[in-house]
Amino acid sequence: MNFDRTIARLIDHTILKADAVREEVKTVCGEALRYEFASVCVNAFWVPLVAAELKGSNMKVCTVVGFPLGATSRAAKAAETRAALSDGAEEIDMVINIGALKGGETGIVESDIRGVVDAAHSAGALVKVIIETALLTDAQKVLACQIAQKAGADYVKTSTGFSKSGATVEDIALMRRTVGPTMGVKASGGIRTLDDVRAMVAAGATRIGASAGVGIVESTATTGTSSAGY
Repeated sequence: MNFDRTIARLIDHTILKADAVREEVKTVCGEALRYEFASVCVNAFWVPLVAAELKGSNMKVCTVVGFPLGATSRAAKAAETRAALSDGAEEIDMVINIGALKGGETGIVESDIRGVVDAAHSAGALVKVIIETALLTDAQKVLACQIAQKAGADYVKTSTGFSKSGATVEDIALMRRTVGPTMGVKASGGIRTLDDVRAMVAAGATRIGASAGVGIVESTATTGTSSAGY
């Protein structure tokens, strides 16, 4: 089949469930190599395995930091980032200190993000900042995006996928308006179909986090989608 590789290259192929086993992670890596996803996103324990499985390919190794609650210390997040980079990670999806944001402690939030950004950028890695939109008001979403941008992050991201709900078109549009045209915006959480991807991209998403990436990409062959629409 001829799949739409343009769609595939938007997707971080994700397996973050607590009970994932080695063979499942290896399967996800094999799928990434077959469909040419942007990255494979895993918990930090699996980074060395994923780096080995993807070696020699264009796939990036992505991991999560402060996941899923965001309530670890700044020092812990920075240390987690450095360890993941040492193991082969190339992209870091970090969770903000949500309680500090909601409590108005914006300096803590910025410092938290900047610690990860400094560690990651020193190794040439990207940082995506998860703001967990399901727990925030619109004003707090805007503030979180502004802080992430000020702290030097490369992307803002909607969700962990472990909270009350995931990405919405409305949140992606709000985030895009807030950060402007050049910063990355990642939609994650509950994205399961090609129509979901289309809607998120139309609203301003430049990366998609999904565990259903194979089905999404395979549906491009079924529906006859061409990359010209993106």
